[in-house]
Amino acid sequence: MDNSPSSQAQSHIHTAPRTEISQYQGKFRMHFNFPGRLVPGHDDHGYGPLATVVESFMDPGTLIRMHQHRNEEIISWVPDGVMRHDDRQGNELVTDSDHVMVMNAGSGFWHAEETLAEDPPLRMLQIFVRPHSLDLDPDIQHEPIPDANPNEWRTLFGPEDGDAPLHVRNDVYFYDCRLDAGATVSLPSRPGWDTYFYVFDGAVTAGEGEAELGYTESGLVTDAGDVPVTATDDSTLVAFSINPDAPITRQGTIGR
Repeated sequence: MDNSPSSQAQSHIHTAPRTEISQYQGKFRMHFNFPGRLVPGHDDHGYGPLATVVESFMDPGTLIRMHQHRNEEIISWVPDGVMRHDDRQGNELVTDSDHVMVMNAGSGFWHAEETLAEDPPLRMLQIFVRPHSLDLDPDIQHEPIPDANPNEWRTLFGPEDGDAPLHVRNDVYFYDCRLDAGATVSLPSRPGWDTYFYVFDGAVTAGEGEAELGYTESGLVTDAGDVPVTATDDSTLVAFSINPDAPITRQGTIGR
């Protein structure tokens, strides 16, 4: 892992290659990205309220049986294909490229996930956010999301008091972007917050060409200013604007 920071104006960009932290369960496979590990000397695998970003694969005809999560916010982002959800509250939901699901597990939420035999292979992100308090009321959100505009960030979730389509119970905003080869956007930024970003597909340069990131590589911008990202191939990016000083809990089922 390359944890050497580089600088762009007043910002610092820490980068990491594809994670080697994986878990294989036959038809269900996970690769864990820990944003805190990008920063030298950082004593937490997570970064503030963002615990981990998991690249998940489900083959057609895969069932993850009913199980419980507690004290974490789990977001399912599916850029292609479908992820089928059911739970003990009687919800039967399909998350796809037009919908995002947020499970606010709180004091406890039971659910199952499935792909049918006729479904395509699924590659998605499952994002684990640490809530600000333990044993909050459990809830689930499943909403259509705004149409994507090429080369523009789309806001998908944010804190409860924000204007994003879905909310989590801490200071994290989540964005995605489809970036054409040769196009440039600035990473999302907020005063006093930092930005973690992940290349889901393609390849980019960040800053003034100083950091090169390819498929499944990630970066963390601290002291975030205006950091341009340019696609060297057609790319799909996600980014998180994070308040590193937000109060957090660390008792989630997975995203501790």
